[in-house]
Amino acid sequence: MLKDMFKKTYTLIDTKHKKVSEEREGAVNEGQPNIPQGLWRKCNKCGRPIYTEDVRNNYYICPKCDGYFRVHAYRRIEMTIDSGSFEEWDREMEFINPLNFPGYEKKIQAVQEKTNLNEAVVTGWGTIHGQKTAIAVCDSRFIMSSMSHNVGEKIARAVERATALRLPVIIFACSGGARMQEGLVSLMQMEKTSAALKRHSDAGLLYISVLTDPTTGGVTASFAMLGDIIIAEPKALIGFAGQRVIEQTIRQKLPEGFQRAEFQQDHGFVDLIVERPEMKDTLSYLLRFHSSRNQWNYKGEGRRAQTSESAPETKGCPEGGAARRFPILSNGESLGKEREAELLAAVEKTFERKSAVIKRTSEKEFEDISNRQLSAWDTVLISRSEDRLISSDYIGELFDDFIELHGDRYYGDDGAVIGGIASWHGMPVTVIAQEKGKSTKDNLKRNFGMPNPEGYRKALRLMKQAEKFGRPIICFVDTPGAFPGIEAEERGQGEAIARSLFEASNLTVPALSIVVGEGGSGGALAMAVGNEVWMMENAVYSVLSPEGFAAILWKDGKKASDAAKVMKMTAKDLYELGLIECIIPEPEPATKANKEQICRGLDWRLEEFFLRFREMTREEAVCQRYDRFRAF
Repeated sequence: MLKDMFKKTYTLIDTKHKKVSEEREGAVNEGQPNIPQGLWRKCNKCGRPIYTEDVRNNYYICPKCDGYFRVHAYRRIEMTIDSGSFEEWDREMEFINPLNFPGYEKKIQAVQEKTNLNEAVVTGWGTIHGQKTAIAVCDSRFIMSSMSHNVGEKIARAVERATALRLPVIIFACSGGARMQEGLVSLMQMEKTSAALKRHSDAGLLYISVLTDPTTGGVTASFAMLGDIIIAEPKALIGFAGQRVIEQTIRQKLPEGFQRAEFQQDHGFVDLIVERPEMKDTLSYLLRFHSSRNQWNYKGEGRRAQTSESAPETKGCPEGGAARRFPILSNGESLGKEREAELLAAVEKTFERKSAVIKRTSEKEFEDISNRQLSAWDTVLISRSEDRLISSDYIGELFDDFIELHGDRYYGDDGAVIGGIASWHGMPVTVIAQEKGKSTKDNLKRNFGMPNPEGYRKALRLMKQAEKFGRPIICFVDTPGAFPGIEAEERGQGEAIARSLFEASNLTVPALSIVVGEGGSGGALAMAVGNEVWMMENAVYSVLSPEGFAAILWKDGKKASDAAKVMKMTAKDLYELGLIECIIPEPEPATKANKEQICRGLDWRLEEFFLRFREMTREEAVCQRYDRFRAF
């Protein structure tokens, strides 16, 4: 009867997000005597009363201000896990009071009776749109979901079961920090849960962490921030130290938005911010993506279920390859003169190397490219032109379901580098790109395509993630060079590039790099450590810009056009020098007008690339990349 007193628009949990009608808003203030308790809820964000059923049907989001209400654990499971599929683990766990803290047991009993929970986390497994997963959901009603022995125990047990069953893990985190009544025992749960997740990760399994409001203290400094993919709800409070503690310590007022989800994403610690109505579909996609039957396999490998224990070794190379195996001094072996001579002679046999670059462009294509007779300087200008296709144009045309992942997990999220996961004809891949803008505003956001250290560290994080899950890597290179700034040097620009070269050299998945615009010096090379390197016909790749080259060698930056010619920086020059495998023809410079035609050609070349590497073993592919660069 009370429902009918007010007009309302219903939104069911399983439908797309819609705001509830505000037609009842005036009725709220009229006052109704004898209204049953619980009919209305007050939004903590805007302070306005909302009809409880509207809150429940609207994903627990305020229809007035879009503020998020906190969600109970079982309700969260109901919103996330397929109906009837959830099986709870460790529902009953014996209470412990490790410090015999006075009154603690009574407090726990009172909270248990009030919440109908045994502890501050619910664990179990179920399906999300049919995809199996283990899940743990924290509940802030239970002593602010503080980390107790039993919370750590339940999470560790859930992760260990998931590892044994080869299930992914999803944890919805929220917490006020450590359980004070348990002292150092509470602190030990940080390491317990982290260690369990390390074993789960080493087994090659997916962990998705979902940060909700609030996620603070020891939970932030342990399992919450260890996800392969870290998702946050909008405006969720996420941090280690509490805001009041920080203000009292530094005697400063904190800025607006400090420690919120958006702040954490800007600073490199969150991959995705996902609205609550989209959460289930997003998790379903990520689970499906990582369990695809179209995962990459090398020759002789079945469907990939890679673990650190089963991963083939890549220390040596196949007999007869350019990087032949040679004896290496074993631990504890004494190095006499004869043994020393044997080792040196063996390794010196590998010094004479032929180029490992195999040219892929047909003679007819190369002849057509040569006949276009553009000068090197003309090519430089085309590579920089405002209407030229940028990396995101290629990504949108070549790949399906691209999801951008953010952050380097150290400092920031560099707009000059974009990267994430996508599908290429159903096969999961990792795509990473240096990105310029198409407008002044866009270029400022992208720093004109010049990455900071955070960009290279983000790229490397995504490369290592691709290696863990067995995804091929495609890199699009388009940068004038690494950003030459004070802050970039302070944060280790050189180290970031060096680390990228170091780690990318030994990746156990195929890697392809395509220079689509400018390839400027080491800033480009850091993302061009591929098994093969291709160039668009009107791209350039060089040790320095022509202007810089002319200024350094000839003390005259105006001689840039002359420098471009002698630098041998065009695709045609580098192909003839044997430094790249393939030129992608551009009968006309690559713009929006011929994007589909250009990408059709790229697409079939990608297919040929993957077919070539499917005929290799993992060890052969790693050695081929080593040999490619070792021969230069």
